[in-house]
Amino acid sequence: HYATVSRSLALIHANTSVRGFASLAYNGGGVISGKFGGPSHVHTAQILELAVHLNHARPMSSGAGAAPKPPSLSEGVSFGGYKVALKADMPSPGFVFEPYRVPEPIPFWKRLFTPSGWSRTKEDAILQFMNAFTVSKLRKKIGYNKKQFQEQAFNIYKEVNKLIARGDIPSLQKALTDDMHSTVKNEIRKRQSKWKSVHWELVEPAVSIRTLKARMITLDKNDLNKAYVQLTLEFITKQKFEAYNSKREVVSGDKSKEVLVKDIWVFERSLFHPGAYWRVCARITL
Repeated sequence: HYATVSRSLALIHANTSVRGFASLAYNGGGVISGKFGGPSHVHTAQILELAVHLNHARPMSSGAGAAPKPPSLSEGVSFGGYKVALKADMPSPGFVFEPYRVPEPIPFWKRLFTPSGWSRTKEDAILQFMNAFTVSKLRKKIGYNKKQFQEQAFNIYKEVNKLIARGDIPSLQKALTDDMHSTVKNEIRKRQSKWKSVHWELVEPAVSIRTLKARMITLDKNDLNKAYVQLTLEFITKQKFEAYNSKREVVSGDKSKEVLVKDIWVFERSLFHPGAYWRVCARITL
């Protein structure tokens, strides 16, 4: 039952472990797991991390009824407490720099007395410095506040999941990067081929919200303001789900039951484009 509920309202990729309502595009284990099929889209890129002068490449996998009439261009659509027009063009790097991974545990004695432990301590220090550098840049550039951002990100998380449940593909475009929107659109269409409609409900407040990682992708080594920022957040929430066929009969889930779901989403924002705002660029399953 839990594997079905973790659905993300979609029939998604087999051999993919699901992490919750919408996190179905990454390989790995999840809190709630199920098997679905198909390859996920992959992007790789070479980028320069100026904060610590690293020059290397990292791979990244990028990864529910009839939809209601979307709002008009003049109406726009609201995400995370702000309202944006549906057609505004906002570029994206198209990949996630250093996708979050759960740190491998290391014994205290090994960290202190072995070469591998010293190397690990140095690596951890560099990663923390990169987090601090990115957050400092955000504070100076846009007045970043952790609590306010997490509240805004939670509103985006909630709104995106509602739109996926309704199958509102046009409205999703403003909250997602192009690659993410393409992935979600395919997931919705696959789901609709099996289920006529779905019920999805978020039980508020969230159990917990954590910021796991902060990274900056710079485009010009001589101007650190020309950059994109990516913040990785973990949402632990309680959700309800139920899917129906064309006769409005329940075919999956049970909306009377709450299921604990863990999602990890990556939010992205440009520091140099006029009118930039936070969008979801990836969902990660560990």
